Amino acid sequence: MKFFIDTANIDEIREALSMGMVDGVTTNPSLVAREGRDFEEIIRDICEIVDGPISAEVISVEAEGMVEEARRLAAIHKNIVVKIPMTVDGLKAVRILNGEDIKTNVTLVFSPLQALMAAKAGATYVSPFIGRLDDLSQDGLVLVEQIVDIYANYGYETEVIVASVRNPLHVLESARMGADIATIPFNVLARLAAHPMTDKGLQAFLNDWNNRNK
Repeated sequence: MKFFIDTANIDEIREALSMGMVDGVTTNPSLVAREGRDFEEIIRDICEIVDGPISAEVISVEAEGMVEEARRLAAIHKNIVVKIPMTVDGLKAVRILNGEDIKTNVTLVFSPLQALMAAKAGATYVSPFIGRLDDLSQDGLVLVEQIVDIYANYGYETEVIVASVRNPLHVLESARMGADIATIPFNVLARLAAHPMTDKGLQAFLNDWNNRNK
């Protein structure tokens, strides 16, 4: 399973890179706005340090504007993947961009049929938002399972990026279902490596070492 980091913060990306846990990066307008910097400047900085897919999202809501933005973003670096919202206009844009070999990540997917339509339009990636479904008392992981099954049934090459990840269990169950990628916030990524028994065991080893020959 590939790990993407879901952030526009350069320090977080560098720290995750140092752990060998960054196969790619996803950003969105909210994450970029938190950084208080120019959007394209942030994307260029990420491209300099990460050798993998980097998702940058369009702001337009009409197909023509999405395509225009996508072409400009794709020209920044060969690793750019253009995030397109799951709308009718978004599907139109994905179809055009697929014909131009511009990679797309259809975002804000909340149903298996939306994911099926994104794949049929030619999306490179599709991003089901599981945490936001959990917030509505719906099981977001069921959506991941449904999409993985549908894509396997018909041999779609569109990769599933599990998004809106809130906890380590989301990553674990997505991996068990065969999702291609999880895009993980930095705070959750750090929690994946943690276990209280590991801490307890390490402390016991250190205590024994320090008490030797006493």
